[in-house]
Amino acid sequence: MKKPELLAPAGTYEKAKIAFMYGADAVYCGTSNHSLRTRTAMDFTDLKKTVELAHSLGKRVHVALNIYARDDEYEGVIEEVKELAQIGIDGFIVADPGIVDIVKEYAPNIDLHISTQANTVSAHTCKFWAKQGAKRIILARELSKDEIKYIVDNKPEGMEIEMFAHGAICYSYSGRCYMSDYMAGRSANHGDCAQPCRWSYNLYAEEKNNPGQYMPVEFDQKGIYIFSSKDMCLMPEIPTIFDIGVDSLKIEGRLKTEYYVATVVNAYRKAIDDYAENPENWNADKYMKEIEKAKTRALTEFYFKEKYNPDTQDLEGKQINPNYEFAGIVIEGNEEDNNKLITIEIRNKLSIGDKLEVMIPGVFEPREYVIDQLYDVETNEPIDTINPGVKDQKVKLKIPFEVKESYILRRIK
Repeated sequence: MKKPELLAPAGTYEKAKIAFMYGADAVYCGTSNHSLRTRTAMDFTDLKKTVELAHSLGKRVHVALNIYARDDEYEGVIEEVKELAQIGIDGFIVADPGIVDIVKEYAPNIDLHISTQANTVSAHTCKFWAKQGAKRIILARELSKDEIKYIVDNKPEGMEIEMFAHGAICYSYSGRCYMSDYMAGRSANHGDCAQPCRWSYNLYAEEKNNPGQYMPVEFDQKGIYIFSSKDMCLMPEIPTIFDIGVDSLKIEGRLKTEYYVATVVNAYRKAIDDYAENPENWNADKYMKEIEKAKTRALTEFYFKEKYNPDTQDLEGKQINPNYEFAGIVIEGNEEDNNKLITIEIRNKLSIGDKLEVMIPGVFEPREYVIDQLYDVETNEPIDTINPGVKDQKVKLKIPFEVKESYILRRIK
């Protein structure tokens, strides 16, 4: 049984570390100038560290240069391709044919991956890109399982197929959107999307027989989120994905937190491994329980099972989880002595009596712990509560089992 690669987002070096720790086979990241997530870009120092870490673990790093470049940007693209080739990345993620040519000329020995921004929806297009030297196609998200299966069965020999399995869905066609540029002067196709599809709107209807007379149409007092899509989740479709035979499953989310990356990667890692080992007894429910702890929007299978699935829009616009939240990241563990105080960088308020779940890499079920002690990091004096007020806010506490650096803690609300 062919097990697909699990590909995770890495907006920072720390997120790359956590993705690998919780089971990713590879990560994808970007630079500040030429990827579609410029707000989560790594500098070359962190990219180099990420590549070194990945290769020491036998894993891979793919870097996105997937903007649509104007002529005055190509000098910078060329320099970036050269630098990325020098640090030894494993693949370029590219959409613009002009940048494809640059990668082929200046980094011919590095795999060329065609971005989902190129909107590949057919085996014929895969054959075109194969002639341009592409090693992998990242399919458009708008495809059904039958369409993906046809592409996998009819692709050029040796070409890899990557598909999205989890994460946010762009309102537009695989991200080819000009709404942000039009409304906010920030181009989605240059990595600076303002996400106007997530904004709340007020909608007004004009009565046919009374031109100029408008009546508000409101979902609630906040307006209506008429463009906001649900998040994709194909966890229940792991058996079908195995049958299709794709090479890589991609999790969207370079803008997401370390907590999100750890939770989702851990769930998919366990689900993939369990299905490969024992497909007859596999059930999605227990993995979905973990996914539910990190979700902030409603979930949909998008068009995977139903070509024109009407259940894709999240009209409530919810972007918060009512039951769980990111508590913090361990920055100093207790692996040598369980009586030692650990230090965590907090991400939300913590108080005596709060119930935490400690996410242990390689162990699917988190361990619960109720906070009974908190200590100020400077004075070691006991405190009752701590609020995140400054960057890198830290606190000490005692957990009576082994906890290592970069473990993720979630708080049960």
